[in-house]
Amino acid sequence: MTKIRAAVFRDESLKPSLEELELTGPDEGEVLVRLTATGVCHTDLKVAGPSGRSPRPVVLGHEGSGVVEAIGSGVTDITKGDHVVMTFASCGQCPSCLNSEPAICYSTDHFACTRPDGSYYLQGNEGPVHGDFFNQSSFATHAIGKRRGIVKVRKDAPLEALGPLGCGIQAGAGAVLNVFKLQPGQTLAVFGAGSLGLSAVMAAKIAGAGRIIAVDLHPNRLQMAAELGADEVIRADDGPASDRILGLLPDGVDFTLDTTSLAPVMGHAIEVLAPNGTFGFVAPPEETGELTVPMRHLMKARKIVGITEGNSNPEVFIPRLVDFFMQGRFPFDRLIRYYPFDDIEQAFHDSETGTTIKPVLQMN
Repeated sequence: MTKIRAAVFRDESLKPSLEELELTGPDEGEVLVRLTATGVCHTDLKVAGPSGRSPRPVVLGHEGSGVVEAIGSGVTDITKGDHVVMTFASCGQCPSCLNSEPAICYSTDHFACTRPDGSYYLQGNEGPVHGDFFNQSSFATHAIGKRRGIVKVRKDAPLEALGPLGCGIQAGAGAVLNVFKLQPGQTLAVFGAGSLGLSAVMAAKIAGAGRIIAVDLHPNRLQMAAELGADEVIRADDGPASDRILGLLPDGVDFTLDTTSLAPVMGHAIEVLAPNGTFGFVAPPEETGELTVPMRHLMKARKIVGITEGNSNPEVFIPRLVDFFMQGRFPFDRLIRYYPFDDIEQAFHDSETGTTIKPVLQMN
């Protein structure tokens, strides 16, 4: 049993209590990680709020990085002292997993927040606390994850920066490199220049895109997009973005990516597709979950694809992104602002308002 400090969400106020908990494990096939840092993702904000799907009380957080402290039975390829990034788990047995596509696992529920057998591994003074959020619940000093969601990384990389590779960063980069498979000279428009969208911009630059367009409301994010490789930046409140984009590329864009989950924005992203173009989205529209699309916009082999975690195989893709970073080709650390763990409420606030692109909590 390990005594840990964790942010426990007991209501929908986005104001967790920092509590001492007891963590039991690791069990068979699990890894105990002493966390160095954890990124704050918009999914954390949504789940912590009124629309959250996970049970309470719960420890959230799903972009953790740290050092392996213990391993459960059956874990043979990770050892104490390894540097790791924690990411989503998968069943390892469904057709997707067997095809090295764990991001589209048939059966894993990232929001259930219990072990598959329904047991808890976190206990507080008031009883059990839900964990296992996205295979980690890493708003804590320590976390447990299933081996399939633990990725070993090189020790010369800055461990405190690597946690966001477990979700938002790999999601944006993976959309471009794994799903679109963008080729040199092809074009990309990204709607929403948060950490996910900016990761897509950086990935498109690596892939040799012919033109990269970023659309957002925040001038600071558009400035960052330009610095990271966007050829054109468009203020979303400065007239219809679709008109501006088609003015730049009259034949349309090869790939468009929406990170906003706003139906009108998604409509613009589909409208500007070139023949044989692909529109990718990372979450359905927030209001209704539905999107009305004029069928004429899908003629000439235009396509719509839903993207989960960049459709990545983290065991392969995260080390690849770390290598790009260490080569100076994927400077995602420019998106990060660090906060002490005690300032988690401020980190949530700054993420929600857009003040900080990628808040990262330092656990020590």
